[in-house]
Amino acid sequence: MDSKILLVDDAAFMRMLIKNTLKENGYTNILEAEDGEIACRIYAEEKPDLTIMDITMPNKGGIEALKDIKAINPDAKVIMCSAMGQESMVVEAIKHGALDFIVKPFKPDRIIQAVTKILGN
Repeated sequence: MDSKILLVDDAAFMRMLIKNTLKENGYTNILEAEDGEIACRIYAEEKPDLTIMDITMPNKGGIEALKDIKAINPDAKVIMCSAMGQESMVVEAIKHGALDFIVKPFKPDRIIQAVTKILGN
């Protein structure tokens, strides 16, 4: 599987958890960003097949970054991550084009389920 996946989370630990889960399931082409601002820059340069992005981050939050990524590519595939209790933000993310969302703390199989559903691998 050579799909390029961009992980966006301000917590390095979360990025590592998701990255390890993806690698264990054959996804090895993984990019990382620690906030929405960097994510938008990487997205424009690298055009990943999928972006997995946290909603709450410094500098530029996930919803704002989602809008910017969708402006770069209206067909961008984005999965949002949120903590429990952020339901209104999840609804807003879906409204702005997120294809799925994963609630933290997540189970590895839920991440893979969402990724394979969108990438079809």
